[in-house]
Amino acid sequence: MINHNKAYQYVKRCISESLVLNETIFKNIHAILMENIMVGGIYRNVDVYISGAEHTPPSPSNMYTQIKNFENPIECAAWTHAEFVRIHPFFDGNGRTSRLIMNYQLLANGLLPISIKKETRLQYFNALEAYAVNHDLSHFENMIAVHEEEQLDKYLRMNKS
Repeated sequence: MINHNKAYQYVKRCISESLVLNETIFKNIHAILMENIMVGGIYRNVDVYISGAEHTPPSPSNMYTQIKNFENPIECAAWTHAEFVRIHPFFDGNGRTSRLIMNYQLLANGLLPISIKKETRLQYFNALEAYAVNHDLSHFENMIAVHEEEQLDKYLRMNKS
C-alpha cells in the first residue's frame, strides 16, 4: 500500500510536468511498486506463465520488441482517435474533435499534426469502421503512419529550400 501510494504520487508528478509516458516512466513505476519486495524496473529474461490463464506472455526476445511498440506514439494517436469516434459522445463534431485529439497526441510526442485528405476519406471511414466493428486498428494505424511520413517528408523538403 505504501509503495502504491509512492507510485501514484510519481505518476501525478509526471503528469504535472507534462511528461509523455515512455519506457523510463513505466520502469520507474514498477521499481517504486516493488521497493523492499524485489528489484523492480528490470525486464524479465526468462519465459513466464500466468497460473490459470490461457494467455502465455511472449518470450523475452519477443517481449522486448513488443514493449518498444507499446509506447508507439502513432498507435496511441490512432487508438485515441478511433476509440473516441467509436464512443461518439457528442451529437455532432465527433470526427473533428477526435482528429484534434489525435493531433494532440502526435504533437505531445514530438511528431507533426496530420490532416485526412479528401481523396483518402473512404479509406479513413473504412479503417474506423474496421476498428469499431472488429477492434482491428491496423488499417487506421497504417493510414496515420503514412500521413505522418508524408508530413515529415514535406517538412524536410521545406527545410532544404
